[in-house]
Amino acid sequence: MDRILLDEKIVVGKELLMKGPPLEALRFQGGRAGNLVTLTDAEGNDFRGRVLRLSGTEAAIFIFDVFPSPTESSLEVILLQALPEKERMELIIQKATELGVLGILPFQSEKSISLMEREAKQKKAHRWQQISIKAVQQSRRARVPLVGECRPFQEVLENLADDGLKVLLWEKGGENLKTVLRRHPVQKIYAMVGPEGGFTEKEVKSAKGKGFIPIKLGQRILRTETAAISFIAILQYELGDLG
Repeated sequence: MDRILLDEKIVVGKELLMKGPPLEALRFQGGRAGNLVTLTDAEGNDFRGRVLRLSGTEAAIFIFDVFPSPTESSLEVILLQALPEKERMELIIQKATELGVLGILPFQSEKSISLMEREAKQKKAHRWQQISIKAVQQSRRARVPLVGECRPFQEVLENLADDGLKVLLWEKGGENLKTVLRRHPVQKIYAMVGPEGGFTEKEVKSAKGKGFIPIKLGQRILRTETAAISFIAILQYELGDLG
């Protein structure tokens, strides 16, 4: 449901009727009459349309433009983000979505705030997926990144698939990011960003045991939201569709 995918020919300047799975995807993206949406045909071409009518069984979309290239990056980035305080998680979700991540997996590490502590101050976690949807609408993406529930650090590690390159930011002893990317020219990356206090030696050891490579982004210490946004932008520039 993260993408409005049609198996029919889409023609600019025409109206199309949408039912079934594409309609459910439209609803997941918060579509309603008057909204602008990005649709994808069976050949992978992306189109821009406006929702004219929406009922319980179908939607009418007017197609008014076609993108010259895909709106989705060929690089699949899964962001694993330690839970930050205040409004930083919302900012990270918004900007990571704009930059084209495929998914966002929040987690609690030893030095991060817990979801219970955060929610006691200001309940926000229930809005995370909606924030991502709004960022998709703003950036004209075709696909909505799925935002997972906040889970313990070790649980997130255990549930990851074995495919792709796994890297985590570690200011104490990481390798050069550019060197690692040139050594592993892949199309799927799990990018892990820690809390303000960084990862513990034990956490880094556990992550390395699951195939993660510690890397550094220069000598300056970045806030977690700055690190996450910069990390994704660099990955998209080096291996994705930025630049």
